[in-house]
Amino acid sequence: MSLDTVAEDVRDEARARADEIRGAAESEAQEIIAEAEADAERLREERLAEVERQIDQERERTLSSAKLEAKQERLGARRDVLEDVYDDVEAAIADLNADRRRDLTRVLLDASLAEFDDDEAVAVHTRSEDVALLEELVADRTAEVDGEVDCLGGVVAESDTSRVRVNNTFDSILDAVWDDELKQISERLFDQ
Repeated sequence: MSLDTVAEDVRDEARARADEIRGAAESEAQEIIAEAEADAERLREERLAEVERQIDQERERTLSSAKLEAKQERLGARRDVLEDVYDDVEAAIADLNADRRRDLTRVLLDASLAEFDDDEAVAVHTRSEDVALLEELVADRTAEVDGEVDCLGGVVAESDTSRVRVNNTFDSILDAVWDDELKQISERLFDQ
């Protein structure tokens, strides 16, 4: 065997080994690329799922916020309607005709005076427009008209002796009825 032949065999062997290494490197590179692509796809899917989850959460938050705002607006509108109804009732009470006002004031005066002993000195108050009416109603009683109060009508009676004060004004009765019946009023107005 000549030196040229040995050199050629070594070269062939080196080429074969280089081809083998190159093939293994290309195969390894393909595996690395495939893994990298798979990792990239997995990361892309995870990111996409995270973005979709965030979008869903934001959509849910926005929807909840909009529902709450709509509910608050609806409640505000109902409150406004109820306030208008209350104001209308107050206006109707303020505009009672003279006979109806007299009858109601007499009933409220009787109920107020029933809270005191018969011989007790009772001071009664009413709105300024009804002072003359009240003086007429207490003319034959132990009560005495003792000034005015800011109200829609009715009677406030009090006695220094017993320290009792009875508020039978139209306002106080309206407030009590309103509080007791608000749910039914609301149901009737809004058909809940």
